Amino acid sequence: MKSNGKMAQLTATPRTEKKGAALRLLRQGGRVPAVVYGPGLEGAAIHVDEKEMLKVARTGRSEMFNLNVEGDKTIPVLIKDQQERNGRLLHVDFLQISKNKPISVSVAIDFQGTAVGSKAGGVFQTQETQLEVEGLPGDLPTSIEVDVSELEIGDRLTAGDIKLDKGLTLVTSPDSIVASVMPPQAIEEEVPASSDEAGAKAAEDSSKE
Repeated sequence: MKSNGKMAQLTATPRTEKKGAALRLLRQGGRVPAVVYGPGLEGAAIHVDEKEMLKVARTGRSEMFNLNVEGDKTIPVLIKDQQERNGRLLHVDFLQISKNKPISVSVAIDFQGTAVGSKAGGVFQTQETQLEVEGLPGDLPTSIEVDVSELEIGDRLTAGDIKLDKGLTLVTSPDSIVASVMPPQAIEEEVPASSDEAGAKAAEDSSKE
């Protein structure tokens, strides 16, 4: 992946291999099988370098980048889906997008600060880790920072409370609870029988036999 202004670049190679054995060979060679979906593409089969793909994947699925298909054309895309196993990428789906057409994506929430309610003994809980927003591809952030430092015990932060950057529209229900600070509660755990009690019970059972 190379930086070209604000747009990252990822090189892709067309592939004809679609069977399991051929795909395994690709993966062993450090390549990731992938498919590009979009107008006129009809699920174009490609493969990309795994290390370069991981660099793109780390930026989040909301960041647009250019997919340079060797011998063909450059396609602006987002990561639609990816399959992983044991830290390795198995397959990636790319979605072709238009720079001038708004799209809806899920963006990770980056919680900032420590709630004052937590410092007072409350329990900070997160109910949502992502927000679905809509905007032009160039306006979509890789994450949404949310300051929770002012939350007190009993407070709830909803999706509608979060201020979005200009150009973004909230798709998630405004009433959805994103985070809260609950009052401290004693956690009652079942105490297992002690070894002495277990031994006494065993002796009692054996005497009945």
